[in-house]
Amino acid sequence: MAVLELVQGDITRLAVDAIVNAANSSLLGGGGVDGAIHRAAGPELLAECLSIAAQRKGRSGGGCPPGEAVITGPGRLSCKKVIHTVGPVWHGGSRGEADLLAACYRNSLRLAQEHGLESIAFPNISTGVYGYPKDAAAEIAVHTVKASLPANPGIKRVIFVCYDRENYELYKQFADLR
Repeated sequence: MAVLELVQGDITRLAVDAIVNAANSSLLGGGGVDGAIHRAAGPELLAECLSIAAQRKGRSGGGCPPGEAVITGPGRLSCKKVIHTVGPVWHGGSRGEADLLAACYRNSLRLAQEHGLESIAFPNISTGVYGYPKDAAAEIAVHTVKASLPANPGIKRVIFVCYDRENYELYKQFADLR
């Protein structure tokens, strides 16, 4: 079974196989963790994201819809891959937001497994400008990852990375996080 860890810090500086980007649907960078990852990775990441968006244009409107995930190289980051997933915008919980957020974690783990990646770091998906309540998002993140690990036995280490103290304290409430 994978080891689950909790850290407060900058996801772009972690030594892991994959970092997850809380991307916007265009895949072209934005604010928060998305912008930080794109800045740290450099123009190679943007070029690869542009290529993916162009390839998907006819099929899904381009980019990546909420709940789905795509994988790219790391650009200048020290990880092996970046997994981009688009979390839901919070609309009060009546538009399937919880299912979409859980799908972000499941699809990211699946991609990591498919690409032979053993360690993965997740940010706090959808809790910034997308407005998802931080406590509910933390619960979904931890529960979904724990429930998804048996289907992804190649994953040996999962790190929840909290940029701010508030999210860190919320995640600490869950058992088996060190």
